[in-house]
Amino acid sequence: MLTPAFEIKQDDTFITIIIKAPYARITDTEIFIEGNEFRFHSKPYFLRLSLPGNIVEDGREQAKYDADNGSFTVTVPKETPGESFEGLDMITKLLTNKGQTTGQSPLIEVLNESTDDRQAEKEEEEEEFDWHIEQTPYNEKELSLDCPKYGFANQKSGVFTRLQDEIVEIVDLKNPDQCSISDRREKREMAEQQKFDKDYYLADLYEDDAVKDLLSYNQCLTESFTDEDKEMMRNLPKKEYLIDNKISTYLGLVDIIFAYCYDVRSTEGEHNVESSWTISKLSSTLSWLDTFTSVEETLRACYRRCLCYPLYRNWEFAVRVHHDTVQILNGGRQTLLKCLLDIHRCFSETYPHYLLNDLYITDYCVWIQSADSKQIQSLTDAIQKLNLKKVDVGLDLSLIESQTKEAMVDHVIESLGKDVSNIKIPHDSDDDSDESSGEYTETDDESTDSECSTNSSDDERDNTKETPNIVVLKSDNENYVEDVECVINNTDKTTKSECKFEENNTERTDEAHTQIISEIK
Repeated sequence: MLTPAFEIKQDDTFITIIIKAPYARITDTEIFIEGNEFRFHSKPYFLRLSLPGNIVEDGREQAKYDADNGSFTVTVPKETPGESFEGLDMITKLLTNKGQTTGQSPLIEVLNESTDDRQAEKEEEEEEFDWHIEQTPYNEKELSLDCPKYGFANQKSGVFTRLQDEIVEIVDLKNPDQCSISDRREKREMAEQQKFDKDYYLADLYEDDAVKDLLSYNQCLTESFTDEDKEMMRNLPKKEYLIDNKISTYLGLVDIIFAYCYDVRSTEGEHNVESSWTISKLSSTLSWLDTFTSVEETLRACYRRCLCYPLYRNWEFAVRVHHDTVQILNGGRQTLLKCLLDIHRCFSETYPHYLLNDLYITDYCVWIQSADSKQIQSLTDAIQKLNLKKVDVGLDLSLIESQTKEAMVDHVIESLGKDVSNIKIPHDSDDDSDESSGEYTETDDESTDSECSTNSSDDERDNTKETPNIVVLKSDNENYVEDVECVINNTDKTTKSECKFEENNTERTDEAHTQIISEIK
């Protein structure tokens, strides 16, 4: 917890406490008043004051939040009107816990105390014991001009120095206040390369029933603002921005909207508890504090993160999200503002993602209302024309898919070879090219030949080559049956039969191979 900077003013009836908490979660703010104790809590800030006089909670107390400078102004009535509270500028004394005067151990130890007395005193101490956290006011330090910048239009720095507990949950970049923009890009792409799961990608590529259902979803865009939207806009700070690099600001907006469109399509327009994580994780701007200089660079990062982190890691799904982003950009400033307000609501309801509102979303909501419509349209046209290829994202997608298809073909062919039955080559028949349409059955002539073969000499039997009778080649669609004949004791016909067997077998295998490849494609 951080102890915010504060100051206290008073008049005859009220004391006014001004608390500077620019990154507070306003929706969860709590204020407690009892006697001379005042407590303020709004993540990640906590303030506990021991005032020199008593204050009361009688309905006249007020609290206001100034979005322009991120400060709370709390006005509390005094219990005794006209009483002067002395030492309101003694900050250390005000932060000292009630009853705490020294940290030294007692110098006197009581011996031979009765058990009952010790037990009673122990219970009394346990009842009065109170846990307190040590409070040290945080003073804003002047930052050097060359320190790393981030946030909307790269106008903020030093924020995460005092928010170390929250940084782990919302930003993938470690020590952002000490990492330059070029280093962020390099570290981000390295992390994406390590996170990319080839098996996960292939599973979503071939087992894509859930993805196909989501691809048919059509997002519904409404131009009118709801009462909640209007209330949010009234609470936005009144600012004007002097932006040095407008291109990176517009591209950062594209990056955030792309992540938002992914969440909308994956949830079919109904945000869930994972929406804040999804939007912040898929946006390189929000999760790595990255900035972009070109449209291709921006979309490349969007596609990469869509294939590395979320639930559905499918190329066609990412392409459809690309089209959704173009559709929102075509809606102009009003549609963009509605999407940004929706993102703001998602982040406000999730700790600690609400900090991203202070860093980016709130300022984008204010800035987009005065953004140049012609520049937005020009950006939209550029994004719509850009047709990103799989080879452009740098994850070897085409190579992975081609290797997988080859492996599948080899597996089917290997299975095909195992399905070949035992083969025996029949004896002489009148027609060498006849094909049997069923199981092979012995004829009378063949029986006679068999008897002759039995009566042949041992030398003749040694020269007789026994080969399979029927060749059965199986594919997914049909069985091929081929009779292969040979003549006993006839070397020429035996050779001819062997050649014919190899030729027919090769022809049938090629046909099956071709058919399998076409089915896979």
